[in-house]
Amino acid sequence: MPLHPEAQKIIERTRIGADTVGSDGEPAPLAMDAQAMRDGFALTWSMPDRLPGVGSVRDTTIPGPAGDIPVRLYTPEGPGPFPVLVWFHGGGWTIGCLDENEYACRVVCAGAETAVVSVDYRLAPENPYPAAADDCYAVVGWLHEHGDTWAVDGGRIAVGGESAGGNLAAVVALKTRDLGGPPIALQVLVSPVVAHPDDGRSSYRDFADGYFLSKTSMDWFFTQYPRDAADLADPYLLPSRADDLSGLAPALILGAEYDVLRDEGEDYAKALNAAGTPARTVRFDGLIHGFFGLLATDLTDAARAHELVVEALRDAFAGRAG
Repeated sequence: MPLHPEAQKIIERTRIGADTVGSDGEPAPLAMDAQAMRDGFALTWSMPDRLPGVGSVRDTTIPGPAGDIPVRLYTPEGPGPFPVLVWFHGGGWTIGCLDENEYACRVVCAGAETAVVSVDYRLAPENPYPAAADDCYAVVGWLHEHGDTWAVDGGRIAVGGESAGGNLAAVVALKTRDLGGPPIALQVLVSPVVAHPDDGRSSYRDFADGYFLSKTSMDWFFTQYPRDAADLADPYLLPSRADDLSGLAPALILGAEYDVLRDEGEDYAKALNAAGTPARTVRFDGLIHGFFGLLATDLTDAARAHELVVEALRDAFAGRAG
């Protein structure tokens, strides 16, 4: 369908990593360092004035492989223990923080009556692969063992994230299977990065520029997170490289029609299903990247995406006592 008018307004207002244009009229590489990208990103977003109510919100830390990992804990009304969604923000492993997912985390917490732990993992290039993946896996393991101290049921854990956060959620699901980690009830993958920009998918060609997230931006992110080209073959960086996708947690994969990442998310769902791992995909026609968390208050259809996640979490946690 045509680009949604609300999405068009966002594109006209700003665009993540907007491409510069060279003398030949073609997009030129981003001439920015990570801090400049972070500063620019901060100017494109502000905290909504009105936030959904939850039982409590507090910032705390969880022990990690390189020191304490900052997290934000959302708990619903009531005494608990609550199942928990461990949420990983987006930003190409390089930018982003807990704040831009504040609205979505609160909606999911209240709607699903689940705790949400939003993770402020280490960012590249200061902390390249596998720092972010290691932090995210450590948080899930700690909650499984010690969640009761936060009224969290460590036997009912889901993982989720948007964009690079969706990548990290998929990676955690793989690692828990491979390394004997805690059982995962559901992986919520919103516009996940599971493949490489140069893998040849049509969405990277069709929406390379002009749709909020550009191919040039994704190319730049891939210069920041991997240590070298060899990392790109590692399924703990790109889950689509995994030889075996069986035995993983069921997945709900949400994507936007006008997004360079659209096809790889849908292809990943097909590969999961082919391997016997249940995966459901929902494409949001007319929408752009960032619809779930970053742009949740700008896009009316974000509410439908939140409802799907709430429903999936309730179903996944039903009857799974820790």
